[in-house]
Amino acid sequence: MDAKPRPIDAGHQRNHHPRHARRPERGPRPCAGAEIVDALNAREPADAAKLLQSLPAEKAIEVLDLPGLDNTCEILAELPNDTAVSLLSGVSDDRAADIFKELVEPLRTTLLNGLNPDTRNVISGLLAYPERSAGSIMTTEFVSVPSNWTIAEVLHHIRMVERTRETVYSIFVIDPVKKTLIQAVPLRRLISADPHANVLTAAPARKPLMISPEADRMEAARLISRYDLLAVAVVDGPGHILGIVTVDDVIDAIVEESTEDAQKFGGMEAIDEPYLRIGFLEMIKKRGGWLCALFLSEMLTATAMQSYQSELEKAIVLTLFIPLIMSSGGNSGSQATSLLIRSLALHEVRLRDWWRVAMRELPTGIVLGAILGLIGIVRITLWQTLGLFDYGPHWMLVAITVGAALVGIVTFGSLCGSMLPFILKRIGFDPASASAPFVATLVDVTGLVIYFGVAAVILHGTLL
Repeated sequence: MDAKPRPIDAGHQRNHHPRHARRPERGPRPCAGAEIVDALNAREPADAAKLLQSLPAEKAIEVLDLPGLDNTCEILAELPNDTAVSLLSGVSDDRAADIFKELVEPLRTTLLNGLNPDTRNVISGLLAYPERSAGSIMTTEFVSVPSNWTIAEVLHHIRMVERTRETVYSIFVIDPVKKTLIQAVPLRRLISADPHANVLTAAPARKPLMISPEADRMEAARLISRYDLLAVAVVDGPGHILGIVTVDDVIDAIVEESTEDAQKFGGMEAIDEPYLRIGFLEMIKKRGGWLCALFLSEMLTATAMQSYQSELEKAIVLTLFIPLIMSSGGNSGSQATSLLIRSLALHEVRLRDWWRVAMRELPTGIVLGAILGLIGIVRITLWQTLGLFDYGPHWMLVAITVGAALVGIVTFGSLCGSMLPFILKRIGFDPASASAPFVATLVDVTGLVIYFGVAAVILHGTLL
């Protein structure tokens, strides 16, 4: 095929850098790469650096490009600066940006200055985007072509540049004059289309999906998931394409977000390092603050019990069911919180839906509480009639008290657990901060008030 006009292709001025000639497209790697990563992760940084340095340059770059390498920064610190610069020049731009985010000074500046100007400018641009934004995880290595090309020209161009691109499964069509994004064409449609037709004839009917670089990275994840995409374009105000967010980048972001949410939901600050690598003092800092806050909150439970000291002295039997009452309310609240945190994250519900959620959780809590209350009444009745325990002459009233209290506490726990994520999101906090221990602590205190309030009404004139 004759030489074609130079395409409007992102990062094209860097296509002939030596690193692009040898770096394979990022995607499924041979098992050897993953096995080397496992071997490096099992070694101390100094030993891992020696092993990495002993590999062929292409293999070392491939390994460094894998996100599964845990101690990348420590390994680079153990390498000679020129070797580290050479390796960083070979990895993909978005991966290099991720590595530079974790590097500490002065090594960060030293290695960044060692890169060639084009690479340094691209990586510095990626580092300038806010953390957790779409721009921070995008890659500038993608395939773009002018809209006046034929499909045959596009396919020829893909063959020429495929080893230098993050992905070739989505091709972005650019206006040759305005340099703005016109369409995104899947490679599958190009392969099955008439090679002599214009590239736009293979484009889908819908407008191209795009996102701002300042948008949250989870918005990119939602677009890719909702429309079953392999990549989504990141564009500036006028519509010039700056980069793309690929599905593998989104998966990494989702795993990171899910890990942080799981840690927060367990009642601690999120940690950004593997468990075995986080320092002892850092672990105490991440977990101690929340434990102290929860402990201080639990003191309210002791205060509530002190308020009912006279009732407890008159009816010691009520103390037998305090753990049952408190755990049931906390469990129902934790269930509701888990459901709502996930629903808010997936945009299944929005802030304006809080009243619909409340109206749904109210009858749900009543029914669930009634089920637990019935089980509690049956349990007390069986133990009394079978002679396993004597709850006293007013055992039936005690059973009714426990059953009625469970209805109220489980209902309150469900409402509280479902509304707390809305409240936190409304005031600008992460809903995942509504951790299960936090909800349980909150419901414990109110659960005791409900329990003894119900007991005061039902047992008045008998045990109380």
